[in-house]
Amino acid sequence: MDCDVLILAGMWNSGPTHWQSHWENKYPQWKRVPHRDWNNPACAEWVAELDAAIAGCEGAPLLVAHSLSCSMLAQWAQSGSQLRIAGAFLVAPADPEAPAFPTEATGFGPMPMEALPFPSIVIASASDDYVSIDRARQFALAWGSTLVEIGPAGHINGDSGYGAWPEGEQMLAEFCAHVKMPP
Repeated sequence: MDCDVLILAGMWNSGPTHWQSHWENKYPQWKRVPHRDWNNPACAEWVAELDAAIAGCEGAPLLVAHSLSCSMLAQWAQSGSQLRIAGAFLVAPADPEAPAFPTEATGFGPMPMEALPFPSIVIASASDDYVSIDRARQFALAWGSTLVEIGPAGHINGDSGYGAWPEGEQMLAEFCAHVKMPP
């Protein structure tokens, strides 16, 4: 893919069977945004760490987010950062208001419901414990994102059978090809 990519893993740092880890191994130039605390995330800290990672890129990167990092990215978009990104590929956005939302994660809600100032696509499952399909639709509509519903796919992670996830990689390649890279 012809763009810089930052991987935004969710809580617990997307393990070795997760599609993000597979993609990162396949594309070693892609970088995972590090967080000090993967198990007890505080949104303000994660947003600051994301901002620092974006600042470290030569150009405006494309962000590939999963789960809690989709919530973090929506919060970053509202943070007032002057940095720019090319776009966001948002998979299985965790809803901070969902009953299953981890209590160890603080400050991620309420979910921002304003248009994102960059191109975005939301990939959602009809059987995700961390976000209902109706809420995923609401997020996509509010953010101005393209929505792709992939049916009952759990949380779209390694535990739900999405290891290398070539279909997702193809969706990302198509999205990346249509993103206009900012100067």
